[in-house]
Amino acid sequence: MDESTTSRTPTAPAVTPSWPPVAIPGQGPAPDPSSSERDRTESSNEGAGLLDELRAAIARYVILPSGEALTAVTLWVAATHIQPALQHAPRLAVVGPAKRCGKSRLLDVITETAHDPLITVNTSPAVVFRAIGDDPPTLLVDEADTIFGSIKAAEKNEELRGLLNAGHQRNRPALRISGPEHKTRKFPTFAMAALAGIGALPDTVMDRAVVIRMQRRKDGERVEQFRSRRDIPALHALRDRLEAWLRPLMDTAEDLVPRMPVQDRAADTWEPLVIVAELAGGTWPEDARAACAAMCAAEADKDDESNLKTRLLQDIRRAFARCGDPDIMRTRDLLEELLKDQEAPWAEYGTTGLSPRHLGLLLKDFDIKAATLRFEGGRQAKGFARLRFTDAWARYCPEESTSENGDESAPMGPDTHP
Repeated sequence: MDESTTSRTPTAPAVTPSWPPVAIPGQGPAPDPSSSERDRTESSNEGAGLLDELRAAIARYVILPSGEALTAVTLWVAATHIQPALQHAPRLAVVGPAKRCGKSRLLDVITETAHDPLITVNTSPAVVFRAIGDDPPTLLVDEADTIFGSIKAAEKNEELRGLLNAGHQRNRPALRISGPEHKTRKFPTFAMAALAGIGALPDTVMDRAVVIRMQRRKDGERVEQFRSRRDIPALHALRDRLEAWLRPLMDTAEDLVPRMPVQDRAADTWEPLVIVAELAGGTWPEDARAACAAMCAAEADKDDESNLKTRLLQDIRRAFARCGDPDIMRTRDLLEELLKDQEAPWAEYGTTGLSPRHLGLLLKDFDIKAATLRFEGGRQAKGFARLRFTDAWARYCPEESTSENGDESAPMGPDTHP
């Protein structure tokens, strides 16, 4: 970042009246309406220029997987400066398949440009939600795989996951008994959060996140080394200019309801980013919607391919079919069938492959449990009744139906009307 960029004096955003200007007796003629339009244009130009600078600053130190991902990170960082005006606080999930993919470096740059960063490594949920107020900090979690990367770790940190899930939407407080009178107290949870780690984060967190899937740099790809003494002052100067532009626009941001290219939770998650793009103007609104559509579509494909729970239901159905669709099946026999599939993830699940405990945990959300059943010869053993799976199969992985003329058609989902 050159000196001319970092030393420029910020221009205070113009305040545009929401009513037509009129002449006031004793105060001269009404202002020229065209001057208000010029002020609004100048403010937009300033915002677009600041986002361009932030985008270039991020790209200086980190190679993002795509231009859309770089646009998303830029807008996410800018959105942290208007959190009090937002209805939803999107998570930024920075994940990669291995070490040295740039996850921590990206978090370094975000830390120095986001609003009031709060590092949550080695802290407790109680400390975090006590630090959140009406003008929330930006939560930053590095090495998130140490928190959620194994079943035991995830179970131990269930409270933190609950906080991250609740804090995605405004007015989802954590309730605690506090003080000598043991009265119930509400602690706010609403705050934007960035999490970086190896592998996927919990599904409920990923579902509320703008997902950045980092990759290791190839030969020939170069970035500048990040050095705190040299680089942080310039990033802080950019952060302060972003705040000077955006904070006076929070009332405007609160009233904006932008057109979104996606629906439901994806729209909730991406709306703050599109709001910032609308405030900036230029090509940013178009770029923001293009990034939103492309990245949400990519994550939908990832979900179809990698959702373990849905994959497990499908593989269990195949296992029953290979065994002649018996009414009941021993747990050990079911696991043996699952582990036979070399293309399935079950042989490598956990440390020694899918176990009865893992199987029970994965099926818990579908209300499917192993039970002691009586098999041929009068012997009892733990197993599963096929009937217990039929509802989950119909809901989460329905088989394609075949019409009378032989054409296959997709089954109607819960939101499809005949």
